[in-house]
Amino acid sequence: MPEAATAPAAQATIGNSEFDRDTAVTRREPGVYDIDLSASWTIINAVNGGYLLAVLGRALADALPHQDPFTISAHYLTASRPGPAVVRTDLVRTGRTLSTGQASLFQYDDEGHEVERIRVLAAYGDLDSLPDDVRTSAQPPAIPPLDQCFGPQDAPAPIPGSSAITDRLMLKLDPATLGWALGAPSGKGEMRAWFGLADGRDADPLSLLLAVDALPPTAFELGISGWVPTIELTVHVRSRPAPGPLRVSITTRNLAGGFLEEDAEVWDSNDRLVAQSRQLARARLA
Repeated sequence: MPEAATAPAAQATIGNSEFDRDTAVTRREPGVYDIDLSASWTIINAVNGGYLLAVLGRALADALPHQDPFTISAHYLTASRPGPAVVRTDLVRTGRTLSTGQASLFQYDDEGHEVERIRVLAAYGDLDSLPDDVRTSAQPPAIPPLDQCFGPQDAPAPIPGSSAITDRLMLKLDPATLGWALGAPSGKGEMRAWFGLADGRDADPLSLLLAVDALPPTAFELGISGWVPTIELTVHVRSRPAPGPLRVSITTRNLAGGFLEEDAEVWDSNDRLVAQSRQLARARLA
């Protein structure tokens, strides 16, 4: 664990935190779950995509024989909003080590018509059953210590796009990726930060689904401001994270035709790569 990677003493615990309460689903009948999407996880007026993925991930964990997401791919069809929603799940296949399922989240529009917001396909297993061997060329991101990084509360004025979700996160951004906040974006398409939940809850596989989509968009460092809606997001959960703050690194190599990709890595306090993701997002070009 890096020398300065310390975090506030945990106040909330896994299973007993704001994140757990706000992602909790109520089983109405087998395969059908109700939830009231919380306004606490919004960006401007839209519900954060990582939070939504965690909601669907929790429903699938209940519906499938296995508990841990190994891979989950989501297509964001329409923008979700705070309020009642229904998640419907289906078991596609189950085996000894992996179960495959699909799920969709629905809400009602102003005319009372049911609208599908997200559709996912996922494979679940048991992370604790995986072997310990690691053979990798990946390296943890070089991020300055926590006390040398900056969060929304350090900004002299509200950061563009900041909203309710920032109060739920412990987010400290690498100064090298903060040029956009000072009016001088680097043009490199990189974002790095220390990440945790503000109430001190340690990370688990479901909160990793939030972590990959919680940083400011890399488009900001490309000189593009405004909302960057997710079209598709795939997350691979590689290991159960150790207690302590996470390090998240996101890069974009190509913006073309108004779309960009974001590749994310999440590292835990034991220098272990615990999650990876790729998403396709739309950039609102001037």
